[in-house]
Amino acid sequence: MAGRILVFAEQRDGKVRKSTFEALGRAAELGDEVHAVLVGSAVAQIAPMLGNYGAKVVHCAEDPSFELYSGEGYAAALSAAIDAAAPDLVLVIATAMGKDLAPRAAARKQLCMLSDCITLDEIGGAFEATKSMYGGQVFAKVRATGKPVLATLRPSAYPAPEPSSDTAAMESLSVAVSEVGAKVVEVLKQEEGALDVQEADVVVTGGRGLKSPENFHLIEELAGVLGGAVGASRAAVDAGWIDHAHQVGQTGKAISPKLYIAVGVSGAIQHLAGMRTAKCIVAVNKDADAPIFSIADYGIVGDLFKIMPVLTEEIRKARD
Repeated sequence: MAGRILVFAEQRDGKVRKSTFEALGRAAELGDEVHAVLVGSAVAQIAPMLGNYGAKVVHCAEDPSFELYSGEGYAAALSAAIDAAAPDLVLVIATAMGKDLAPRAAARKQLCMLSDCITLDEIGGAFEATKSMYGGQVFAKVRATGKPVLATLRPSAYPAPEPSSDTAAMESLSVAVSEVGAKVVEVLKQEEGALDVQEADVVVTGGRGLKSPENFHLIEELAGVLGGAVGASRAAVDAGWIDHAHQVGQTGKAISPKLYIAVGVSGAIQHLAGMRTAKCIVAVNKDADAPIFSIADYGIVGDLFKIMPVLTEEIRKARD
């Protein structure tokens, strides 16, 4: 078993992301002691609750300059936490923020890095991960030969633990914010209230087969019934039908939900790279030879405009 593990607790607007709890849960399974690092403008009040998910100590870096994510500033804070905690493993979630932050911190601290891990284990005293490569065409086993190691974990790769009543101790981090040269002045967010595809247990994705943006209501209605997020293929995003924040795939977001429903999505290699690790995949497409069926657990061949209203209504009845 590993010694101490440090988890970067990603938060937005004072709310800790669900994927952070997943990372804390996996860290508790792998290590003897779990620490977390929390960076933000006014985040001390949420630090103790990380103990509900396994953190014993939270290293907190608070400063007004951390209100908005800054790659340079957050990397300085994470580096300071690594110095304070002296971990064998540093875990960061492979979100947009994590993918920017992790390599910065790894370069600063000259750490071996395992990126976008689908699985992460300690085998024979070394950390070993499974990751997707070459656009999802193969899966590779990669091993870090030394410690400490920094790894980014794909969201939903592991389940979040049930919260306990434990709380974490808090330690303040000193970060030289005056040395940070770049300042973030504005962040343009996706529409309020939209569930992030990387945070959702259920994702319903629409593709070119929907034919027009007006037909995305078929996707939204089923996602609403299932309490899931709305995803999109690159073709739908490039056509301007929906915002890029919803895009799933190699040039979008890589996800591993419990249930993935692909509607009117052919299943190009680039799309499969972002969702093939979903626990259960359902495909709806009129083309029986569409590549998406090669990895689907369940498939429906037919006209989505006839199938989707019936499917949504039947699921709604079953859930009522």
